[in-house]
Amino acid sequence: MGHLSDPTGIVPLLRREIAAADPDVTLFNVRPLTELLDDTRLQPRLIGTVIAAFASIALLLSVVGLYAFTAYAVQQRTHEIGVRMALGAQRSQVVALFVRRGMLPLGIGLAIGLVGAFGVGRLLQGLLIQTSPTDPVTLLFITLLLAVVSVAACFLPARKAAKLDPLAVLRYE
Repeated sequence: MGHLSDPTGIVPLLRREIAAADPDVTLFNVRPLTELLDDTRLQPRLIGTVIAAFASIALLLSVVGLYAFTAYAVQQRTHEIGVRMALGAQRSQVVALFVRRGMLPLGIGLAIGLVGAFGVGRLLQGLLIQTSPTDPVTLLFITLLLAVVSVAACFLPARKAAKLDPLAVLRYE
């Protein structure tokens, strides 16, 4: 019975038993069930890997684009920051104002993005293995990542502009 634990060793025994039961039946391409299951899971895994790669690239592009757009928008308001500073506003107040202003578009974008993620997740539900289309850990991670990037994109340029001499900024513009 020891040879029965080896999947390839059982093939001759199977052929003999099946030939004894029905000589017209032939066995070919005999493989263990685990190997067949691995083959059936190959395509969904490949599709999942490709989707994950594209999603990672999209997330990276989103982060870079969000930072660049937000930082540029704050930088364009350097004159306004100079005026506020010349009128007596504190640096921390000016920086906080621009960070708060950046949170409104972030909130709107995240709301639209989460709704889209739920919709696309439902469409791709058949391709997802061992995860749900509304995986809270993934959605929370991406939300936090985009929020941190957006805050940094508002904070860093606003802090830099608030450190400038208000009179030099006003003369430059």
